[in-house]
Amino acid sequence: MYEEVAFTHAFQPIINIEQEKTVACEVLLRGINGDSPTHVFSKIDQKNLIAFDQYSREKALNLASQLGIDCSITLNFTPGSILFDEGSYVEKTIDIAKSLGFNPDQLVLEITESEFIYDLIRLTDIVNKLRSKNVVIAIDDFGAGYAGLKMLADIHPDIIKIDMDLLRNISVSGPRQSIIRAIYNVCEDLGIDILAEGVETEAELTFLHNIGINIYQGFLFAKPGFEHLPKITIPPQFISK
Repeated sequence: MYEEVAFTHAFQPIINIEQEKTVACEVLLRGINGDSPTHVFSKIDQKNLIAFDQYSREKALNLASQLGIDCSITLNFTPGSILFDEGSYVEKTIDIAKSLGFNPDQLVLEITESEFIYDLIRLTDIVNKLRSKNVVIAIDDFGAGYAGLKMLADIHPDIIKIDMDLLRNISVSGPRQSIIRAIYNVCEDLGIDILAEGVETEAELTFLHNIGINIYQGFLFAKPGFEHLPKITIPPQFISK
């Protein structure tokens, strides 16, 4: 016998305040009591982390279809998940989304910067090949990860999500204001959209909107919702013994 471990997904809206509408929902892995992704992954055998990550994404797409979500769907991919088998998990994710009625351009593939990128050249090559599928490429937590400006230059994403720690109390922090203005100017030159992540106060919103940022995600707008969503029991082959 093994201990039953379950998870669910939260969907957090992403808002364009100029368009006054929800333009996307980010899928967030959660424990059934709202536990963090780290808590869920701690239950998974280390050799099965990438496979479980893919299993979770596939379940999330099925749930999004059942919920009738019709905006863009943001799915997190670690660099390791993208590099696995030359991008086969990403290809599979796109195929499943299409089978569920989603258009490829509704998928936002969000590359997390939470792990070291051991082969940025190969990652860039795979991502560039994925562009022909019409999916949207985003870099998460920009300004807090391992690759930073090099990822911006080599991958040239459609969207960057500015790390929330850079935005905290930005209305009263001169250094943070200078950094965000510089990021905004670079992205404007490159034709990259900016999403401000983790916005919690009207003061933060006012400063960011005044410099031209229109896309937001954070508690000021909506918390991730997972209540009343079905729990998914993790199959025993993924569980750490």
